Amino acid sequence: MPVPIMDCIVQKSTANNDRTKMARPREFDADAALDRAMEMFWSKGYEATSLDDLCEVTGLSRSSLYATFGSKRNLLLRSVDRYVEQRTPNIAEILAQPLPIHDAFAALARRFIDQIVSGPGRRGCFLGNCAAELPRSDRAALARVREGLESTEATFRDALVRARARAELPSGADVDALARFLMAGFQGLRLVGKVNPDRAVLEDIATTMLRCLEPRAPTDGRRLVRGGYRT
Repeated sequence: MPVPIMDCIVQKSTANNDRTKMARPREFDADAALDRAMEMFWSKGYEATSLDDLCEVTGLSRSSLYATFGSKRNLLLRSVDRYVEQRTPNIAEILAQPLPIHDAFAALARRFIDQIVSGPGRRGCFLGNCAAELPRSDRAALARVREGLESTEATFRDALVRARARAELPSGADVDALARFLMAGFQGLRLVGKVNPDRAVLEDIATTMLRCLEPRAPTDGRRLVRGGYRT
């Protein structure tokens, strides 16, 4: 249950110090505060993130946090939007490289795998984490997460449409189905990476997933690695 705004009123003995904190500074950067809140939600999860956590990372008092973002839930929804806003162009840039469609998606898979193995990627996908944690009864929040996943799916679809036009995929290829499959596959890859950040395991998953894009997929036991395929 949201904490009443009145709970943040400080004692007079500390008023001088807290007055500065209570007032939002003129140089306040809402996007920067949103980025820090998103990182907190991503690291700890929605339920485990307290208002005190959010105040600490954003540098805002509770009253300023409420005034700026409305509520903890609204801040989460804004964080979801911010995540999609930042992630979608990065994915699109990787898939827009002058590479065959299989190699472009392989580059994206390697990016995720490298992040998982090195540590930061073990938090999983922020959207996937939200989808798993949010209650089914919060349909509005789940709809926002679904829109984020659909944005990724649309980015995949655009790349697949371009590949089909280049005859890298059969003319009758169902790019909608392929985009959904790949979106689900990358979600699964990142989920596995949270509990098993073993590069060989993750590369095997990626290799199998991406065979749908490789007309001449290797059948001799090779698998996707950072430099191509490895036996």
